[in-house]
Amino acid sequence: MSGTAQARAYVPLSGRSRFITGLGMGQVCSWGSLYYSFPLIAEAMGRDMGWSKPQMYGAATLGLVLAGLAAYPVGAAIDRGHGRLVMAAGSVCAGLLLLAWSQVEGLAAFYVCVAGIGILQAATLYEPAFAVVARRSGTRGARAGITALTLWGGFASTVFIPLTQALLDGIGWRGALMVLGAINLLLCASLYAGVIDPAADHPDQNAVKGASGAGGVVRQVLRQPAFWALALAFTAYAATFSAFTFHLYPLLVERGFDTRAVVAAMAIIGPAQVAGRIAIWVFAPRASVRLIGCGVVLAFPLALLLLEAGPPSFVLVAGVAALYGGANGIMTIVRGLAVPEMVTREAYGAVNGVLAAPATLSRALAPVGAAALWAWSGSYDAVLLAALGGALVLVAGFWMAALLSARAARA
Repeated sequence: MSGTAQARAYVPLSGRSRFITGLGMGQVCSWGSLYYSFPLIAEAMGRDMGWSKPQMYGAATLGLVLAGLAAYPVGAAIDRGHGRLVMAAGSVCAGLLLLAWSQVEGLAAFYVCVAGIGILQAATLYEPAFAVVARRSGTRGARAGITALTLWGGFASTVFIPLTQALLDGIGWRGALMVLGAINLLLCASLYAGVIDPAADHPDQNAVKGASGAGGVVRQVLRQPAFWALALAFTAYAATFSAFTFHLYPLLVERGFDTRAVVAAMAIIGPAQVAGRIAIWVFAPRASVRLIGCGVVLAFPLALLLLEAGPPSFVLVAGVAALYGGANGIMTIVRGLAVPEMVTREAYGAVNGVLAAPATLSRALAPVGAAALWAWSGSYDAVLLAALGGALVLVAGFWMAALLSARAARA
């Protein structure tokens, strides 16, 4: 590759570039159609088909488990220069599965469609998009692009939850799925194919070496204590966030909060996530990921402790929702940038895929575990204590990873 092509491929990305704007628009549509639409579609479909919630959500859990297993091969494929193919083809396949889902009449076909969409989330959501950005600009120049993508993604629920509900009200769940399928086929696939430029994405010699030796890089990383501490932290975070988010409404109602206050407070979480990401964009654009992460992880046990100790009032639950949402928004950025700063700058997609696999599995299984704990104990007190324990593991794991990686960098 010529020096000019190398410079073009590895300049730091502006968050307002055509590449990031197109990728960000695709992320809004991918997250909205493949992730945030599911609870609404499942509710309408379950009523129509006579299926129970465990039957419906079992398919989503299976899909997340399979997404975790697919994370490494997807990341490795992007490291080899196939980001355009992975994300565009993933959107095409997701669109076809949504169309197939709109025609299902039996539970087995439903499971096949939803499980397949789960696998394709590993090829279309944040992790592959982050890997594409890192490959386009190099890991040193990826920060602005990754931060901008999280800002775009924060609007997915705002756009697609009301859109999906309007489609359900107007044309039913089958028609809604057809529209969502068309969005993936026509919009997402076109955006990813159009903005992920194969010429700019082509690796230089060092990137070729890192990509062709991704397995070797991963084996080296697996011998680093900092990687395992980071894996523990992100797995604990995913489990805590998933269980707490899934059970937040019944937990708050059981603890005596007014249902209207609960709904109003939960609506704060999404905007708080975007606000947290904007705060990093504006006030800490060059701050160390170690420093940001060590600070933000403290917000999770603090939010849970406030919920445990405080009186049931709207002010309290709104404050907890804002703290929790803002911290989660910042953690998305930390997850995207932790690998190059704290582990390795080589084979970003493969290493991030290995790191994401246990976190995705825990995100899939934690709500089921929390439900089982509630059934065993008879109250959400045990679930809240378990979530607090998970948040403390997150703090310990991330702080340990920060310490170990800083020592390794000085060695």
